[in-house]
Amino acid sequence: MARIKYYYDTETCKYERIKTRTSDIVLNFMGFGVLSLVFGVGIYIIFNTYFESPQVLSLKNEVGELKYQISAMEEDLDQLDRIASALEYRDNNIYRVIMGVEPIHPDIRNAGIGGSDRYSSLVDSEIENREIILKTREKIDKIKRKYFIQVQSFEKLEDLVEDKELMLAAIPAIQPISNKELIRLASGYGRRFHPVYKVRKMHWGIDFSAPTGTPVYSTADGKVDHLEVSFRGYGKQIEIDHGFGFKTKYAHLHEFAVKKGQEVKRGELIGYVGNTGLSTAPHLHYEITRNGKKVNPVHYFFNDLTPEEYERVVELASIENQSLGM
Repeated sequence: MARIKYYYDTETCKYERIKTRTSDIVLNFMGFGVLSLVFGVGIYIIFNTYFESPQVLSLKNEVGELKYQISAMEEDLDQLDRIASALEYRDNNIYRVIMGVEPIHPDIRNAGIGGSDRYSSLVDSEIENREIILKTREKIDKIKRKYFIQVQSFEKLEDLVEDKELMLAAIPAIQPISNKELIRLASGYGRRFHPVYKVRKMHWGIDFSAPTGTPVYSTADGKVDHLEVSFRGYGKQIEIDHGFGFKTKYAHLHEFAVKKGQEVKRGELIGYVGNTGLSTAPHLHYEITRNGKKVNPVHYFFNDLTPEEYERVVELASIENQSLGM
């Protein structure tokens, strides 16, 4: 039951009943509502100022995790950059020096990628922390460029190594017959007294004296380019094309052990010592041609001789004596 309120009227000296109008009720209710709203907003502001909502806390944690991941990525990129720099150093100062290739110029290694507008979408964007993203993108592109150049360099070096191996195998590097005691070398390269014509004449190879039937070996990898049988000149002879400008000739043979077009390896049997053609005794005449010019074979006996043995062979080859044939 609602309470009835009275007030004392001084004019009538009586207690009069207070009558509540509808407008007063409405105003009171509105005032209470406004006051409640102001109070609620104040509480909300105070709460948000001093206390964070679960959504804000979640976003802050997410931002913190992203910053941590970006920092870890930057450390990884720095490590990759250091590795790339180490590879560049070894490439320029070790691998390319060994292969006899000029180092890659720093301007090529450090050249930028793309044009000036490559990052324009990031520069003009309103993304937060775009400076960090832009810096990371530039670092990634720089490292990608370094590794791309390095991969190309290694591919080139790999090709050079393969060519180098083939070239080394193609260089005549051993004596064509077994000569461990160094007693087989009968006449060296240069002007020698001809055994038939009895005049000094250019001797374009080295003569190894040996009994008929002594095995003759290829001095390098190659392909049998020419076989000839003659009763004059070099008699039975074999020519091998080793590639890279090298050719070798084995003359005055008794028999062949290979066929024309056959691939041979260094140290492989190709024939036997004989006394055919213009020859005065069983021996092997051996020549080396490099880029179309005949060279002194003694300079190519470096695979099967010690330094002391090589010096002895050079000394024997330099003695001016009579050759045993052409």
